[in-house]
Amino acid sequence: MDETGLARLVRQVGVEAGLRVGICDAEPFRETRSVIEERKALGLSAGLTFTYRRPGRSTDVRVHFPWARRIVVGAYPYLPEAGRPPDRRPGQGRVARFATDDHYRPLRRGLTEIAEVLRRHGRRAVVLCDDNRLVDRAAAVRAGVGWWGKNTMVLVPGFGPWTLLGSVVTDAELPVSGATARSCGRCSACLPACPTGALIAPGVMDARRCLAAILQLPGPIPRELREAVGDRVYGCDDCLEACPPGKRIESTARTERGGVDLVELLTSTDEELLARFGRFYLPGRRPAYLRRNALVALGNVGHAGHLPLVVAYTRHPDPLLRGHAAWAMAKLGGARARSRLSELASDDPSAEVRDEASAALAQLSNRPVPSGR
Repeated sequence: MDETGLARLVRQVGVEAGLRVGICDAEPFRETRSVIEERKALGLSAGLTFTYRRPGRSTDVRVHFPWARRIVVGAYPYLPEAGRPPDRRPGQGRVARFATDDHYRPLRRGLTEIAEVLRRHGRRAVVLCDDNRLVDRAAAVRAGVGWWGKNTMVLVPGFGPWTLLGSVVTDAELPVSGATARSCGRCSACLPACPTGALIAPGVMDARRCLAAILQLPGPIPRELREAVGDRVYGCDDCLEACPPGKRIESTARTERGGVDLVELLTSTDEELLARFGRFYLPGRRPAYLRRNALVALGNVGHAGHLPLVVAYTRHPDPLLRGHAAWAMAKLGGARARSRLSELASDDPSAEVRDEASAALAQLSNRPVPSGR
């Protein structure tokens, strides 16, 4: 089969798997590399790793696959299966819809089927899905699958930002797709929708303020952003929900999903949390970061009945969790919270926890709370 016929077959297989498919060359993404390096230099990456760690490698697949000639890009719309967000209620946390299940599974399956077609016809093919060896958004734009949105995501016609991206690197000299001429135009709905102002300009995100990034980063959640976390436990959908190109497919998500019982999460064992949320990115695979997020969420959406659980966390061996429990106690309030915070402020062995408790006491007393961590 010649390359034109093979490209037609690859597209057919991808479409049948539910993917939007495009093809681009495998030349380095030099502009993307420059943008990544510039934003790292400005501190906007907030220490994010993945494709930010080594931009010289993540923007050039030939570093890993010298034989690469084309990249077949697939976009999978995950929203119908992800469902609509749950109604907000006390003790209920929220997970971004891309993470309500392993929505990468059907994407990987479709990409694997494409790779198998290429191999059956004597070509090399490697699947890259959620892989730090390729900035998949840059490949998707070059392949014409979508365009760069002002929220920094790739917007796909008919799906908007509600898509997951993956690719197949191949040595087949397939005909390439043309880049789409579409853009966000004058629409900037996503920018004011960001709850922390992390979208500082069209297409520019300050990851130091992005809740989706912060909930995945190690260390404490900055105090000045904890109220903005709201009921979120993992991820944030606000700029996606504001995006007009995604409204049509958003209406197809009829089933309520993404709710997490915060008490259940905070009383589960490490093994139970990893079994249930193993698809989440947790620094060092430590469930403590999921508990950290849950404590902040419970402080925001909990009630007085949740106070005993939060107080119990102030005796946790991990100072990260004791510190966030102190903050949550101040939000829940009450004499018991004040008493326990006074003990922590004077007696906790960790200076960080003592500082958290002092700040929480100041909050209870309506005094200015120190900014920072």
